[in-house]
Order: sequence, then structure tokens, then C-alpha cells
Amino acid sequence: MDSYTIKIQQFEGPFDLLLFFIERDELDINDIPIAKITNDFLDYIRHLEALDIDIASEFILVAATLMRIKAKMLIPRKELDEEGNEIDPREELTQKLIEYKKYKSVLDEMSELEDNRHFRHVRGNATAELRQIAEKALVDIELESLNLYKLLQTFQLLIKKYEDDLNKPKHQIIKFEYTIEDQQQYILKKIPKGKKIAFENIFLSLENRTHAIVTFIALLELLNLQTVELIQGDGINNFWLSAV
Repeated sequence: MDSYTIKIQQFEGPFDLLLFFIERDELDINDIPIAKITNDFLDYIRHLEALDIDIASEFILVAATLMRIKAKMLIPRKELDEEGNEIDPREELTQKLIEYKKYKSVLDEMSELEDNRHFRHVRGNATAELRQIAEKALVDIELESLNLYKLLQTFQLLIKKYEDDLNKPKHQIIKFEYTIEDQQQYILKKIPKGKKIAFENIFLSLENRTHAIVTFIALLELLNLQTVELIQGDGINNFWLSAV
């Protein structure tokens, strides 16, 4: 027997659920009792799981955030900001809830305006005027159905395209002129005849990391050809180089 999923649309998102708990218990949004809110939120999620309801990822993310804040508040030593004041772990969540509540109230007002607009009669000549504008501007017939929603959709697509182009990885190829042969000659010139020099002296005047890597490979090749001899000095990591 195939299982089926029940969907509840009582709350549009996790912040909607958190605001419901705050308003239900008449809590101060700037001083949220995080332990109580966390328990209520997790109980609601367990209720959804018991009904075999898919839980959206944003609900799980907010639940994890609440538990992280609760754990931080139990730590005796709180984090401090640059001025030495204690950082309230609830501050970021509180700001998001206040912002969400502000936008939600605006949406409620817009919904009321939409309901009021539904009971109004549209001017009979509006379609004719739009058609006349489209003909005069020599644009596509789509202008006749132009509305604010379509303009916002187009604007969002342009913003997304701009952000995608801005965040594309940029690669820079740098060509180094270092060669193993040149660095072998450099090493042989650094080692005086009949004398020895410290291993690190070979790398002191190099320009960058790549220069050092090429020089090290050149040194390994000279050691392999037995053109240069590596001598163990006293102590740990103490090496000398001499020409054979």
C-alpha cells in the first residue's frame, strides 16, 4: 500500500510559526524566552512527523538555529563584542522576526487592498487605451497585458543575472619564467669550490613560492646526478651543500 502525504498550510513558514507562539503567549519579541519557544517549535515539528507530513528544510534549519541559540545561552561565559559587551545569541533571530513581522503586516494591508479592489469595476476603456499606446509606441502586443507583477518578474531576472555574472569565478593565469636548468646554474654558482654552504642559503634570495619550488626540483636533480653533495650537520634539520 502506497503512503500518502498530508500538507498543512496553517503556517506559511517557520517565522510565521514563531510569531504565532509569541503572539499567543503575549511574549516580548525583544526578550524571547528561547527555551520555551524552542520546545513549542520542536513539539510542532514532532506533530507534523507523527502525521507523516513532509517538513520543509526551512523549518529544520530554524529548529537547528533555536537549539544552537539555546546551547549558547547555557554557556556561562558569553561572547563579547569589540566594546567588551556581551553578545545576546538571540539578537540575530529577533531582528529577523521583527523584519518578517513588518513585511507580513504590509502584505496583510496589500491583501485588504486587493479584496477592496475586487469589488470595484474596471474602467471600460482601459483595454482600448492600452491598445492605442501599444500601436503608437510600435511595441509588441504584449504591452496590452502589462502589469506590475510582470515588471517585478523581469526586474528579478535581471538582478539574478547581474549577481550570477558578478559571482562567476575569475581565473588569472601567471606565466613564470623560471626553469630547472637556470636554477641548476644558480645553485652551482652559489656553492664555492672546495667549500660548503648551508642548505637554506640557496632559498634566501628567491622571489616567491613558485621560484622556491623550481629551485628545489633543480637541487634534487643535481643530487641525483651527484653534481652536488648533501652533508648532514650537527643537530636536527641541519644540512650543508657542497659541489662534487
